[in-house]
Amino acid sequence: MLKSISISNYILIDNWTVDFHKGLNVITGETGAGKSILISAIDVVLGGKCSKDTIKTGKEKALIELNLSTKNSDVINILKSNEIEISSDDFVISREITSTTSKYRIDGMLVNQNLIKEIRGYLLDVHSQHQSYTFLQKKYHIKLLDSYARSTCGELLEKYAEDYKAYVGLKKHLEDLKNQSQMTEAQIDFLKFQIEEIEAAGIEDINEDENLNKELAVLENAEKLKELTGSAYWSLSNDDTSIMSGLSQIKMNLSKAVQLDESLKDIEGSLIEANEILRELSYSLRDYSQNMDNDTERLNLIQERLFVLDKLKRKYGGSLEDVINTYEKLSQEYSAIENSTEEIEQTEKAIVQAEYDLLKLAKEISEKRKNYAEVLSSLIVDTLVKLELPKCRFEIGINKVELCENGIDDVEFLISTNISEPLKPLEKVASGGEISRVMLALKSIFAQNDDIDTVIFDEIDTGISGKTSQAVADEIVSLSKYRQIIMITHQAILAAKADCHLYVKKTQGDSTQVNVYKLSETDRLNALAELASGEITEESLSFAKTLI
Repeated sequence: MLKSISISNYILIDNWTVDFHKGLNVITGETGAGKSILISAIDVVLGGKCSKDTIKTGKEKALIELNLSTKNSDVINILKSNEIEISSDDFVISREITSTTSKYRIDGMLVNQNLIKEIRGYLLDVHSQHQSYTFLQKKYHIKLLDSYARSTCGELLEKYAEDYKAYVGLKKHLEDLKNQSQMTEAQIDFLKFQIEEIEAAGIEDINEDENLNKELAVLENAEKLKELTGSAYWSLSNDDTSIMSGLSQIKMNLSKAVQLDESLKDIEGSLIEANEILRELSYSLRDYSQNMDNDTERLNLIQERLFVLDKLKRKYGGSLEDVINTYEKLSQEYSAIENSTEEIEQTEKAIVQAEYDLLKLAKEISEKRKNYAEVLSSLIVDTLVKLELPKCRFEIGINKVELCENGIDDVEFLISTNISEPLKPLEKVASGGEISRVMLALKSIFAQNDDIDTVIFDEIDTGISGKTSQAVADEIVSLSKYRQIIMITHQAILAAKADCHLYVKKTQGDSTQVNVYKLSETDRLNALAELASGEITEESLSFAKTLI
């Protein structure tokens, strides 16, 4: 329930605090006095659109606060899940608007707009002329029917919505998979050929080509190497004029010198060591020269292997490392295609199963909708009869359609307000008074079926008068017995039913001021008299007394 609203520096309002009561709260005032500012302020603090232009001229910021009371478990749980603990059933929602920012708070704690909008639907329902237009549109009729049936169909509808979302996700995934696998058969065959070509080479070492080139250089120069190493061996140790023979003579002479001077012993040792090193070198040169042969077979094998490796490098990268990287990339791509084919088949099967399950669920929901459509239609007709549409007919048409987000049903509200007229879509109802009564009938029925404490009517009495006004007033009074009603009206008959009568007045002085007053019994009589006849006279006052 909305207990009060406080408004500062909003549009034409300096400072307001307006208290609301249980039951029926009526707001009246002359046309243009600013009654709708109050409804606008409630909408703004609950997440409605707002610009910096709503800040009163000359002021830095506007502030709107709603003092609310609720026992709605959904609201309490949502607040708890956002780490907001309200100390009692009462809590305050506020919105501060400056030229650059807009801040929401719940009991002083900063919150985001999404949270405010999430709890708004549980707290109050605002009915305006715009919403009348919304209710008339066919696309909203299935939502209205489902809203009425939610007490028993709620879980089914939630499951369907969840499953349908998953179903749409599967179809999107299938589309993505098919887009990824748009290669032609020739392209796939070529990809496979590239992979097999690299695999066939059996590359195990990324330096293989470098090592083979070194070996090739040796084999191509085998004769020259044999000649050079053989000559080096011969010069070192193969005749009396060789280096080793000369060293032997030097060693003999130095050995004799050591006998004469022991200080030459270290030099003798170094000479002996050098002699042994040269001897080993000569043996190595001899073996290398003797073993060096023209291995034509090995030469051909290396050349063939290098030809294969060079071809791969030209096609798949400048080095064997690049070839290996390309192979891995191509393999992953081919594997993805193979897996994609399998995944496509699995996804297609999953879609078929999901569609089967959805259809089964949709049929169950459809049957329940049809049952509730009959009940709701009957209730709406009964309410419209009370609202002075005695010859009206109302039906909820349900036609089968292809599986969609709403199931397999196309829902449309049909009405005839005159016995001679056939049923027509609700949006073709021309009379403003008829529209108002249809909307009130819907609101009355839905209000009994939901947990919303407060319903706000912004000029629900458009286009009605006389006996119809009395019928509408009675219906609103009936509704106010179990819901708080806040209503802007221009009808004295409706205003007379108020449990709390608020009067909005605009004054023009140095600046424009809008104020709201809770009327005393005397002031209320005057307001009703003025509503009834446009002026306060003995006759209008007497009429006002009869209304009360």
